[in-house]
Amino acid sequence: MFGGKKVTASFGEQIETIIGKDTQLKGSLTSSGTIRLDGHFEGEVATTGDIIVGEAGNLKVQVKARNATIAGIVNGNMDIAEKLELLPTAKLYGDIKVGTLIIGEGATFKGACEMRRESAGPVPKEADKAAATLKS
Repeated sequence: MFGGKKVTASFGEQIETIIGKDTQLKGSLTSSGTIRLDGHFEGEVATTGDIIVGEAGNLKVQVKARNATIAGIVNGNMDIAEKLELLPTAKLYGDIKVGTLIIGEGATFKGACEMRRESAGPVPKEADKAAATLKS
């Protein structure tokens, strides 16, 4: 009964750094793990992990991360290697570079978006497509 097997929830990656909603910071934040920002932050954020901006988060930043989930306000450019998800409460004002972009209904995004393509080779020209069809 007691002292049996302990069941733990499995999360992809544990949050290593949390900036609380009543916290205000300026400067550079560098990490190799997941960062959650619920307060006010101004500066640069770089992580090889993920970044999460909570609903209370209000950032004026340049961001570089693997994945990002935004529920609050971000003013600044983001360079996201894999997936950027804007939840319905998100407001993002800035240019982004992403692998995959998910925008929830009600989210605000104002800026330029550059999508990274996987190296699948060059896209064939229309004449090449037609020639390939005729050979079949």
